[in-house]
Amino acid sequence: MNSLQPISIFLEIVVAALGVMIAVYRGKRYGWFIGLTFAIYVFYDLVDLLALNVSPDLMYFIFFVATLSILWAVWNIFLEA
Repeated sequence: MNSLQPISIFLEIVVAALGVMIAVYRGKRYGWFIGLTFAIYVFYDLVDLLALNVSPDLMYFIFFVATLSILWAVWNIFLEA
């Protein structure tokens, strides 16, 4: 196990929480998508860290959802700027 992996997971949790805070306190919908993206990253990294037996097809799908989610968020941030 790489010693940076638990630190990375913690930081991903922080970013997910900040995304939710953007949505709740600032009223920005893209915050939910930032939160979703990083929550998926946490799940993805925990599966790896804990060596859980999760279908590779499921992992590909959820990573794709994370990619679409952050794309939507960044596009909306761009449109707002």
